[in-house]
Amino acid sequence: MNLYRDEAIVLRTHKLGEADRIVTLLTREHGKVRAVGKGVRRTTSRFGSRLEPFMHVDVQLSTGRNLDVVTQVETLGPYGRHISEDYALYTVGTAMLETAERLVEAEREPAVQQYRLLVGAVRALATRAHAPGLVLDSYLLRALAVAGWAPSFTDCARCGEPGPHHAFAPAVGGAVCLTCRPPGAAAPAPETFALLAALLSGDWEVADASAERHRAEGNGLVAVFCQFHLERRLRSLPMVERV
Repeated sequence: MNLYRDEAIVLRTHKLGEADRIVTLLTREHGKVRAVGKGVRRTTSRFGSRLEPFMHVDVQLSTGRNLDVVTQVETLGPYGRHISEDYALYTVGTAMLETAERLVEAEREPAVQQYRLLVGAVRALATRAHAPGLVLDSYLLRALAVAGWAPSFTDCARCGEPGPHHAFAPAVGGAVCLTCRPPGAAAPAPETFALLAALLSGDWEVADASAERHRAEGNGLVAVFCQFHLERRLRSLPMVERV
């Protein structure tokens, strides 16, 4: 039996049989892994509660023919309960988990940056370090940047003309100048551009001081940008928009 150990965050779970569960994990060293948690749905399970979405764990697995098997779990960050008890946090967190799973498509391919980014975002969400919507937008922008779709909020995304500019086009890659501006491009406020740039760079002093109207405008731009480049609608994102 080949055993290996890794840190992971639980992305989602599925029932299997009467007492088992298939767990999708984003691990630090092994990328996305699907494994079976045997007997975790029984009330007597030793680690069933540790294999719930949002949980940050140290997990030991044995290599299986089709799916690996969870043999041991230790909690590193008990974020599941804190997030699941609050509807706003839960919907934001679900959108982040869905995005992470979408961006890390191939199984067993290391995605260390995506793993670290998701763990940090889930921790910030569970501890209420910042407003949930800001945490989500920051995570989405930075996760897309890691995946190769870094938006521009200053220089023109098409020709590189120094900004600031006054139009935003998701299909082009962010801010655009008057020459490159396509029909239908949005015209967000300068403060919204500043907020989005702060969320991308992790400047939380600027982000936390932003006005609600600029947060709402930025949220819409991030959602459109994210779903354009993922090429599919995130099922969980409309729930966040109604919070």
